[in-house]
Amino acid sequence: MDEPTVNVGRITKAHGVRGEVVVLAFTDNPDRFADGATVFGLGGRELTVRSAHVHGGRLIVAFEGVDDRTAAEALRGSDLVVPESWLPELPAGEWWPHQLAGCEVVTESGRSLGTITDVIPNPANDLWVARDPTTGAETLVPALRDVLVDVDVAGRRVTVRDVPGLTAPEAEN
Repeated sequence: MDEPTVNVGRITKAHGVRGEVVVLAFTDNPDRFADGATVFGLGGRELTVRSAHVHGGRLIVAFEGVDDRTAAEALRGSDLVVPESWLPELPAGEWWPHQLAGCEVVTESGRSLGTITDVIPNPANDLWVARDPTTGAETLVPALRDVLVDVDVAGRRVTVRDVPGLTAPEAEN
């Protein structure tokens, strides 16, 4: 594939004898595994969804051309990706986790908290995990307007407010 991709799922195992697989979905896009949708698997192999349904809390997917358990087993462990250009546009002030990964997080006073290594989804607001490469210390930054000063994805830098006990531990009393 000639452009960056985004991981939208992983095939964890075969399911049954008709070529279905269990997919651990990393996307909340309901159309990603709809009938006829395309994803790319191991080695850039194009996979077209024949059908998908939830069974016992797991996503079960059948792909065109994967007709038996042996073919399904061959897909075990495959990451499922799509080109980044296939992602829908987000409203202003929202970012995809892969856009934030690797961005340096600094406070308004210039103190580096490290780089974003993970985005933890939460019902109220996401938490961005910033890890200091030197100390290994992690700071959980809530993705809130009151905390975020500037998010410059292109410049790979996020500026946050100095919040005592959160981003400014030396200010704790």
